[in-house]
Formats: sequence, C-alpha cells, structure tokens
Amino acid sequence: MNAAVLALCVFAFFAVGYRFYSKFLSERIFALADDEPVPSRTLEDGVDFVPTRKDVLWGHHFTSIAGAAPIVGPAIAVIWGWLPALLWVALGTVMMGAVHDFSALVISLRHRGSSIGEIAGQVISPRVRTLFLLIVSFLIWIVLAVFAFIIGTLFTQYPGAIFPINVQIIVAMLLGWLVYRRGVDILPPSLVAFAVLLTAVFFGNSFAEAFPAVTSISVTGWVWILLIYSFIASVLPVWLLLQPRDYLNAHQLLTGLALLTLGLIVLQPAIVAPAINPNPVGAPPMIPFLFITIACGAISGFHGLVSSGTTSKQIGCAKDARAIGYGGMLGEGALGMLAVLASTAGFLTFEEWSAHYGSWGAANGLGAKLSAFVDGGARFVSSLGIPTETAATFIAVMVIAFAATSLDTGARIQRLVISELAEAYGWKALTNRFAAGAVGISAALVLAVTQAGGQGGLILWPLFGTTNQLVAGVTLLVVSVWLRKQGKPVVYTVVPMVLVGLATVVAMTGEVIGYYQAFSERWLLAISGSIILVLDVWVMLEGLKVLLAARPDARAPEPA
Repeated sequence: MNAAVLALCVFAFFAVGYRFYSKFLSERIFALADDEPVPSRTLEDGVDFVPTRKDVLWGHHFTSIAGAAPIVGPAIAVIWGWLPALLWVALGTVMMGAVHDFSALVISLRHRGSSIGEIAGQVISPRVRTLFLLIVSFLIWIVLAVFAFIIGTLFTQYPGAIFPINVQIIVAMLLGWLVYRRGVDILPPSLVAFAVLLTAVFFGNSFAEAFPAVTSISVTGWVWILLIYSFIASVLPVWLLLQPRDYLNAHQLLTGLALLTLGLIVLQPAIVAPAINPNPVGAPPMIPFLFITIACGAISGFHGLVSSGTTSKQIGCAKDARAIGYGGMLGEGALGMLAVLASTAGFLTFEEWSAHYGSWGAANGLGAKLSAFVDGGARFVSSLGIPTETAATFIAVMVIAFAATSLDTGARIQRLVISELAEAYGWKALTNRFAAGAVGISAALVLAVTQAGGQGGLILWPLFGTTNQLVAGVTLLVVSVWLRKQGKPVVYTVVPMVLVGLATVVAMTGEVIGYYQAFSERWLLAISGSIILVLDVWVMLEGLKVLLAARPDARAPEPA
C-alpha cells in the first residue's frame, strides 16, 4: 500500500469534516456569534485572561495539545497493524476528538472561562465538581511525569536537540516582550525568531560535541531540570513565554508537517507492516487497548482541559472557537496520521519492521517508540535533499518542543485546578499561584522518579492513556447535560461519550488488576488507578442520572 495515497485520503477526510461538520456544530448546535461577550475581555487581568489574535491563539492551542502523545500512541498502536490505527485516528479525530475539544471550549466561554470541573459543579452537582477536579488533578499529575520523562529520553537519544530547544526559550521571551511591551506586530519578528531556531538546529550536534557535560545528564536528571523549569513557566504571565513560544512552535509544527508530507509524496514509500496484526506476541487485546493507546491522536481529555483551562481565557471572538477548537484537533490528527505512516512506511523491509514490532516487549521501550517516528520521519524528509542527521535533529526538536509546551500548559492547568480546590475548601495558602504550582510540580516529580527505579515514564503510559480517555468521557457527559438543559440535541456528544467511556473503563480495570499483581513495584500506580476508576464511575453515574432527568432550562445561557 502506498503511504502517500493514504495520507492524501486522510487529509481530504479532515477537510470535509471541517467544512461541513464543524460548521454545523458552530451554527446549529452552539449558535456562536461575533458579538457575544467573551471572558478574555470581560475578565481581562493581563496574566491568564488576555484577549489574543486568532492566529496567535491557534498556535498556542495547537501546540499545547499536540505534544508527544499523538506520536508515541500511534507508534505503539501500529503493532496491531496500520489499518486499525489509521482508521481510529481519522474517524476518531473528526467525529469524536474535534467535537470534544470544540464543545469544551464553547461551554467554557459561556461560563466565564471556567474549567470543565468547575462547570460540572454548575450543571450536574457541586459534589461532581470536586470529584471531577480530583480526576483532572490525577491526570495532570501523570501528564507532567510522562512528558518530562519523554523529553529527558529524547535529550539523551538526540543531544543535538538540546541547543535549539534552549535557543527557542530565549527568543520566545524576547518575542513576547517585543509584542506585548513594545507593540510590535508579531508576524515579522516571529519569522526572524523561527529562522534563528532553524539555524540553531544545524549547530545542535556541534554544541553537543563541545559541551559533553550537558549531554551526559541522565534521563532522571533532565526530569528534575524540566519540572523545575515548568514550575517557573507556569507562574509567568502567558504573554511572556507561553503564547510566543507556542506561536513559534506552530511555525515549526506546520513546517514539520509540510516537510513530512512533501517527503512522503516524493518518496511514496510502501507500507511494509501488516494491515492487521490482531495477536502480536505478549500484547494486550487490540480491543479495547487500541482506543487508549492512541489517545491524543484521536480524542483526549487533556485537550478539554487546555480548551477550558487556558484557551477559553484568551479567545477574543467567540466564533474563533471553531478554527481553534475543531481545527486545532484536525492538526493533531494529521500529526497522528503521519506518526502511523512513519512507524510503518519508515522501515525499508518487513523484516526491519518486525525486528522492532515482532512482540510487545520488542516495542515496549519508550525510546524505541519515539525513535521509530523520528528515524522514519527523517527518511521521509531526507528525500527532499536534507541530510538525514539534520532531518532527525529537526524532527526530534519538533517533538521535544511540543512535549515541552504540553508540560508548561499542564503545569499551569494543575496550578489552576489546585487553586480551585483550595478555594472551595478554604485552603487560602494554596490559592496563591506560586504555592499551588509548587505542590503540583512536587507531586509529579515524586511520581516520575520513584516508580520502577526512576523509570516512571515507561510504566505510566497505559495509566496516562486510560485516565486521559476517562476524562474525555466525563467532559462529553458534562457538555451533554449542558446541551440538554439548553434544549439542544445531545446525540453528537452522547455517542462518542458512550464509546470512549466503555472502552476506557474496561481498559482501566485491566490496568489496575495488573498493577495489583505487581504491587511491590507498582503500589503507587495501583492505589492511584483504583482511586481514579472509582471517582470516574461515581461521576459518570451521577452525571447520567442528571442527563436522563434534565429538561430544557428556560433561563438564558450564563453570560461570559
């Protein structure tokens, strides 16, 4: 099968979904209007609530959700064959993931930029609000540990990425200062900054050779450095680092996607992996584990947290939610699709692919999964005349930049969630953003460095996937209840809610049983997974009861 043909078919499907389905949701279901008030203007504070241009905010949102997860997940899932992985990415993105992200963003706009957890308390019950915020806190706790480990792993595998990543942080802060303190239009300096970043990529390996002390830092050492950095980033104003760096990352992501796609078209490689491989040695059953292994590339609860945690506080016009929420998820779906193809058509022969994916154990290393995408993608890009080593460094920088953005955004969301819980229970000390941020980062650090001898990132991925999808199911439930009370059709959110909810509850139950079977090594995961599962079932039962009993509310929607 020609990988380029498959890519073009998926891109066409995404275009049709955006043109027709997102328009239907925007106009007929949510009735977005240009003149409706938005939280960024009514609650502007210069730190979290900041009116932002659509293109700038699209860059922040896109890169915040497009971390390493839509690369790692598909790179694992192709062990069951490229066809189920590609179908789940395509159908899941258009019919489920983009609907989830878009709807979470819209109802947050309609509730003063509140998080989904806060909204759950208003539309279902105050108890559900607390339960859901606890689930979200567990998810972000895992996200911070996983993404810090992923970045640390890539830094040790591709040390040439260290220099350009640090250059990006410096130029992003300079860009933020120019735009928000000097009033400079963002596009010209961002293009210059992006050129600087691309130049830094070519010097990355030279830097690594010149400073061996930096490149000899272990994965655990990088985890410490990255989590301390993410705490600092999470308490800074969004305009100083988060927005400008995400805008630069958007340039980088679009460039990377374009290079991968063009290279794919030029090379036109055949997929050497099997279309369906239902029983790989040692692997869990494809159903339901396919649907939690590929999370962010199809549907992800973390995206709803970004939509309602940071993005809704920056939208300057309500209608921008369609391009940012639905369109941003299509961009992530494209990344997931390319990850599937790079991990299958990036190999030259079936024997080469089989050596990597012949058994679950062969493909179980996190570094191996990431290198399957980086090296396979470098093969695509090198067909354009770019040296393979430089192409691999660029793609590694792209993956690290996205993971770092999700790390920063996750740390900020965790800070906000902890503050919300603290405010509800009168813990005034934790309403301070520095205290809340420190608690969230400290907990993630403990998780990342204590489990399995400091190899927490390797064993946390399944728990991340299941918790992520459970949060997506609860988010769709909250949206469904809100729509029902508004007298709107709920089928467009209930169907994906049921599908993702059933698959992930089954998968989570299996994961928890496995943790208890190795309790001496997985005690923290066993206890955490049990708590998350109980909280999720509790929330779903209470939410479904309210959904079935809900009637249209005659009151107007709450203004922003």
